[in-house]
Amino acid sequence: MEFDKDLRSIQEVRDLVQRAVTAQETFAAFSQEQVDKVVKAIAEACIPEAERLAKLAVEETGFGVWQDKVLKNLLGSAITYDSIKDMKTVGILREAPENKIWEIGVPMGVVAALIPSTNPTSTAMYKTLIALKAGNAIILSPHPNAKNCILETFKVMKRAAEGAGAPAGLVQCVSIPSPQGTDALLKHPKIGIILATGGEAMVRAAYSSGNPALGVGPGNGPSYIEKSADIPKAVKHIFDSKTFDNGTICASEQSIVTERCIKEQVIAEVKKQGGYFMTPEESEKVGRFIMRANGTMNPKIVGRSAQTIAEMAKITIPEGTRVLVSFQTTVGKDNPYSREKLCPILAFYVEENWEDACKRSIEILNNEGAGHTMTIHSEDLSVIREFALKKPVSRLLVNTIGSLGGVGAATGLQPALTLGCGAVGGSATSDNVGPMNLINIRRVAFGLKELDEIRGSNPAPAACCCAPAAPRYANTMDTEKAMASLSRADIEAITKAVLAQLGH
Repeated sequence: MEFDKDLRSIQEVRDLVQRAVTAQETFAAFSQEQVDKVVKAIAEACIPEAERLAKLAVEETGFGVWQDKVLKNLLGSAITYDSIKDMKTVGILREAPENKIWEIGVPMGVVAALIPSTNPTSTAMYKTLIALKAGNAIILSPHPNAKNCILETFKVMKRAAEGAGAPAGLVQCVSIPSPQGTDALLKHPKIGIILATGGEAMVRAAYSSGNPALGVGPGNGPSYIEKSADIPKAVKHIFDSKTFDNGTICASEQSIVTERCIKEQVIAEVKKQGGYFMTPEESEKVGRFIMRANGTMNPKIVGRSAQTIAEMAKITIPEGTRVLVSFQTTVGKDNPYSREKLCPILAFYVEENWEDACKRSIEILNNEGAGHTMTIHSEDLSVIREFALKKPVSRLLVNTIGSLGGVGAATGLQPALTLGCGAVGGSATSDNVGPMNLINIRRVAFGLKELDEIRGSNPAPAACCCAPAAPRYANTMDTEKAMASLSRADIEAITKAVLAQLGH
């Protein structure tokens, strides 16, 4: 019965948390060498399983392309490990002799990790590696539609961790996912921090749980092709990104914004590289499939190919079409093309100049995706600088592929599958989340000054009971008379005395 499943899910969560707390207490005493041994073992165990787990993910969810998910799994394991392996996360992390400060890494405890169905196996790997590198235990909470492939990934990591000396219970996974069980996990008082990757509702639930949380909002990044850009390369970057795993990475481009003076060149290149510009009627048909009645993205289009989406919408497209493109002139919640589309669909906007393109990009981001990611293709550093200063994003990617650039595979950013959106996007961080986001810093501060030094090098002398009392004047007129009787030498002497007391 469903009622029994909910109760079993809640009880499972309680048991998992208790085991995780006990395991983390043991793990917290591990040396840096011991922690690194466990992390390395997990990464090395995941690498040879990358293809098998990728195929399981596509088979179970129906999202994406298994060959691309292999690369995602390598991003979540080998590439993530390579970026964090030399980080110092245990004990004294930094000493600042000039300020006499020590910084000590303190694990947050138990990480509750929500795992999405779009990138299930790779996100499970990545979150486990960064959580354990920071000295924490982790409980994976799988999306119900990707439960089996996530559980299979968990088994690989659990065996590797415990084989490398990790205490039992350090890496765990919910096997009976339910809304009630997830709620119990997020609100459990012994959870140290929540890593929330998923839909907006799930991220909001994480932030309202009462526990610390790092969540990410939706992506809706426009890609601006400026007149100085290498247009063939720009379109190639956008299409490679938008078709990678059929667009399931939230940093992938959602719109092309370009200038009128190069409009025809860009259109020609889009067509040349496999883009199909839909007619208004075709755009209307496809648009009905992008969003559901409640205003959220239709899961039926997520990770599907252009051909599959065209068939669902009952339109005919040329063989070999890679991306469906729709001319657009408006932005709004009721325009599905101006919102996030985790599949090979792009909106296409034409603006008069770079200033208008800048405004249009901001409008798109403020409609959805504020704080996330956008790309710009340009050789004009002054324009790039203006975009960097004004765009409400945490990542502005220049002349690169959006999906893999945002997650740090094609750029120098921290490799990550949780991309913070900053305050503007409702997130607690704008970072590509890594181990240092899962560590508290304890600071040891040695004394530098005494009270007298803080007060000043020449503190005012205490009043002496033997000193003659200052003359009192009955009223302002008496004071003015007294001041008038002072000589210039008297005034200079008084001024020097006051300045001396003030340390001047």
